[in-house]
Amino acid sequence: MQSDETLLHDRPGLLAQPQAAELKAENVVVRFGGLAAISEVSLTVRRHEVFGLIGPNGAGKTTLVNCLTGFQAPTSGRILLGREQTTGWSPDKFRKNGVARTFQAGRLFREMTVLENVEATAVGLGLGRRAAAERAMAMLDWIRLAAQANRIAGTLAYTDERRVGIARALILSPAFLLLDEPAAGMSDGECEDLVEWVATIPQRFDCGVLLIEHNMRVIMDVCARIHVLDGGRSLAEGSPREIQENPAVMAAYLGMEA
Repeated sequence: MQSDETLLHDRPGLLAQPQAAELKAENVVVRFGGLAAISEVSLTVRRHEVFGLIGPNGAGKTTLVNCLTGFQAPTSGRILLGREQTTGWSPDKFRKNGVARTFQAGRLFREMTVLENVEATAVGLGLGRRAAAERAMAMLDWIRLAAQANRIAGTLAYTDERRVGIARALILSPAFLLLDEPAAGMSDGECEDLVEWVATIPQRFDCGVLLIEHNMRVIMDVCARIHVLDGGRSLAEGSPREIQENPAVMAAYLGMEA
């Protein structure tokens, strides 16, 4: 049997290693009726970095992630994966081309075991059952849930559900992983573990990460660059220090974190 370390890096099965170096939004606009949820937003997530996306509630963060993963079509603008335009792509096509995500709600198969939840994702992406089971166990061991592999997913604690979601998203080492508020509801200790895991993803899994998070300590500790949305518009982008020192950001968002 292959070692866990080998399993975490190999990509056996039907999928080729995704090669795109960037996932990009260009001048993206999303309108729902007469309401603009996103207005002319552009950003680039690079391979091998953790990129933060922050803003007040209702700023448009999840809507933008939906555009970057095929769950929402932009009203105008475009999403590029490398040099390839993704117009008309389904979420399944994004996933099979190396763009994975988690959700604020876990979306687990609640009557299946934890192992079966992760294994099912690998099978759906082209692995045989034996290879999928081995890789799923390696993922659960990495995220410290191996002891709960045979537990029914519907009985997990909320924070453990979120960790299973991360394991499922990373099961075949995507080119880009988009995490939607993974630290929600976590204790300080659990947040420290999350920072540790997320910080290792770019090199361990050859992957870029976009991280939506309201926990500013998590964002500042793990992100190389941060993009700030406010009212559906881009407010600022820069290093953690530049964002912390930006008066407009402090007024719109950081100043609310009291």
